[in-house]
Amino acid sequence: MAFTLTSNDVTDGGILPDAQVQALGNTSPHLAWSSAPEGTKSFAITVYDPDAPTGSGFWHWTVANIPADVREIASGGPLPVGSVEGRTDFGAPGFGGAAPPPGHGPHRYIFTVFAVDVEALEVTPQDSGAVFGFNLFFHTLAKASITATWENKGD
Repeated sequence: MAFTLTSNDVTDGGILPDAQVQALGNTSPHLAWSSAPEGTKSFAITVYDPDAPTGSGFWHWTVANIPADVREIASGGPLPVGSVEGRTDFGAPGFGGAAPPPGHGPHRYIFTVFAVDVEALEVTPQDSGAVFGFNLFFHTLAKASITATWENKGD
């Protein structure tokens, strides 16, 4: 069985709900995963916008050190004890909803859950998405993603 990610809030290939848009709800979505590979000792979550006009995309959420027995995060949290949220590109830890510039066109929001081969990545709430990604590069057993889009039409 393949490692899979599902959500009651976000549909793969769909439009991001208002609840996950910064100015309209700014709430982290429900995420559930199944069929983690053998050897999984923790999980991590990232939300990334590769279409941000930055030259390097935009990190909207990074979470690591989710215990291996957890298979679901409720909409709006709370996160399991021991989890670490990293600094987003908004400048602080925690979920930051979609916020593309008006008129920039649709942006993709990639929600990814990682099966990790260590109980704890060496990351802190001050660490950026790039630091989380670097650590995940060396410890990912499998990953599963959902991608949704959202556009700020400036209305």
